[in-house]
Amino acid sequence: MSQEQGTSLATLLARIDAKQAELARRRPLSSAEAARLHEYLDLEWTYNSNAIEGSTLTRQETLVVLKHGLTVGGKRLAEHLEVINHQAAIDYVESLATRRGPPSEADVLALHAIVLRSIDDQHAGVYRSGQVYIAGSEHVPPPGAAVPGRMEEYAGWLARSGAEVGTGSGLHPVERAAHAHFWLVDIHPFVDGNGRVARLLMNLLLMQTGYPIAIIRNDDRAAYYAALEAGHQGRLQAFLVFVGE
Repeated sequence: MSQEQGTSLATLLARIDAKQAELARRRPLSSAEAARLHEYLDLEWTYNSNAIEGSTLTRQETLVVLKHGLTVGGKRLAEHLEVINHQAAIDYVESLATRRGPPSEADVLALHAIVLRSIDDQHAGVYRSGQVYIAGSEHVPPPGAAVPGRMEEYAGWLARSGAEVGTGSGLHPVERAAHAHFWLVDIHPFVDGNGRVARLLMNLLLMQTGYPIAIIRNDDRAAYYAALEAGHQGRLQAFLVFVGE
């Protein structure tokens, strides 16, 4: 890591902490303000995360499915289920955020099961057994036989890094959340749904440490994938900076 890159990340983290302190001074929000903010963030998070993965539902169509439970003409059933499931996954993340301790392997599997529920029940909540490849990426994830061991390491790291939060010796909470996102995508433990689960886990870690969620927007999809690819090539700092920005 070059000094320039390090300063860039350090500056971003300092800026985030300053904004976090300002947000804390503005709390508590009124119940009406909190409800409006929650609804807005749920919509933005669900719309953008699904759009990144190829959903053709617009933001407004996503709102129609979320708020009114209506179907949108000309759109696939799977796209409607992706909206419903992602909202259910957010609800699950929020329940985990109130619990002490880092997410476990069982939590990751449960989250994935929600994301793919009724879309691909055969693979929902199950680690892949075969080799997968990532379209447009030179990165080749580990073989299926290696996934359980790699995920055990991942869960162990979540526990260790979580214990260090706030001690001054560990990663900054935002940096840790970005690491968790990248590492899960790098392992690619599932046949499908890896990106959505990685973004959900990233925000779970942010919520557990009192930070606002980070919504990666579909408009930034190309930059997002470029940052992930840089990480796969050994330049993880690029992804950390992307998330920080």
